Amino acid sequence: MKKILAMLLLIISGCTGIPENIQPVTGFQLNNYLGKWYEIARLDHSFERGLNQISAEYSLREDGSVKVINRGFLTAKQEWKEAEGWAYFMQQPDVGYLKVSFFRPFYGSYIVIELDKKDYQYSLVTSSDKSYLWILARTPHLKPQIQADLIAKAKALGFETEKLIYPEQK
Repeated sequence: MKKILAMLLLIISGCTGIPENIQPVTGFQLNNYLGKWYEIARLDHSFERGLNQISAEYSLREDGSVKVINRGFLTAKQEWKEAEGWAYFMQQPDVGYLKVSFFRPFYGSYIVIELDKKDYQYSLVTSSDKSYLWILARTPHLKPQIQADLIAKAKALGFETEKLIYPEQK
């Protein structure tokens, strides 16, 4: 029984790690990050497949954790999908490295690896491995040069940027 419990804890904790050669941003300011973000691009994964008009909204909970509301339009069924989650800092609150859960007690990493630290208008986010990547912006569309720069950074870090999906935003 101890071995099974130890393996389960290892699996759960492994989902909150940082991929090789990835560094979370420092100087992160949660209050500036709160609010609505639009998904500009992502690598494919099952929990967002078929969704467009995707957004994430972050707000503070009374206990100091972050409330996460992910929302997207499932085009095939012509309906909105929404999921609520919780996020907590993994290190200091000035480091863009959090753990997020939509299905407690299971958590995944939320690692901000690039950020517009001046105006908080765009960010590049990954998870515990390089099969996850999101480009987020405060507006439904990002300036082409900024988008290209974020994609170039992700490619240099080893992400398969040629597989990025660009959801429709209205």
